[in-house]
Amino acid sequence: MRAFLVSALVLGIVAAVAGTARAGTVVTPEVSSNWSGYAAISADPDTPAAFTDVTATWTVPKSTCTVNRVSSAAFWVGLGGYDPSSTSLEQLGTGADCDGSSKVPSYYAWWELVPAASVRIPLTVKAGDTISAAVLVSGQKITFSLKNLTRHTRFSKVLTTAQDLDTASAEWIAEAPSDCSAAGRCRPVPLTNFGTVTFSNIAAIGNAHPGTLTDPAWTTSAIELISTGSTGRFFGLGDPLGDGVGALPADASSDGRTFSVSWQRNLTPG
Repeated sequence: MRAFLVSALVLGIVAAVAGTARAGTVVTPEVSSNWSGYAAISADPDTPAAFTDVTATWTVPKSTCTVNRVSSAAFWVGLGGYDPSSTSLEQLGTGADCDGSSKVPSYYAWWELVPAASVRIPLTVKAGDTISAAVLVSGQKITFSLKNLTRHTRFSKVLTTAQDLDTASAEWIAEAPSDCSAAGRCRPVPLTNFGTVTFSNIAAIGNAHPGTLTDPAWTTSAIELISTGSTGRFFGLGDPLGDGVGALPADASSDGRTFSVSWQRNLTPG
């Protein structure tokens, strides 16, 4: 079985058509090969933001597997990693993997401090479970906190690291995780058909200011996921469904607390 790395830094944000949204303004989104959702960044391009807290709640969507199609999907909140030059990303969430032999996906929770690989969390996660997740950074200390509100279980980990941490962005993302070869070459795997996932109770703290997704204290960027699905030299065949499988974020609610991401097929950059 493949080892999936939930690492958004593998390809970064590929801006085929780029734009940002201020305080809920709808504009042409950025296009990525592995992310879909929203990122909050500094409202002033000359002054980087410093986010210290990001949180959201979502219900684990019931995913659909296709026989002979190995795929994965991850849903998470995180700090950092939006800038393609970033070398750190602190993230926490859930996932749904399909091994290609069964129509039933495996669900799980995980945390990750990029560039290290993701770490599975020993909690039971099933479709329909309501998850609350938060990532907090204070200096070099990171606190990962995940609660399964349906099963009344929780996970918390405090980690102190010497590596430089990226806190210039906050994210709420549905992702096609990446598979890496022994030589360290990585590419996103096909995206599991998760239907729709809705992030709610969205909040962040940036520059000591608490706010929601559309807070005017920062700029919000919408991100579409559109895969190439092509054959890769180091990974064999690509997505059996072909090019254009991906995911699209809906507009954020007027209060900036909620938005949904939906799996799609046959997408093309706008």
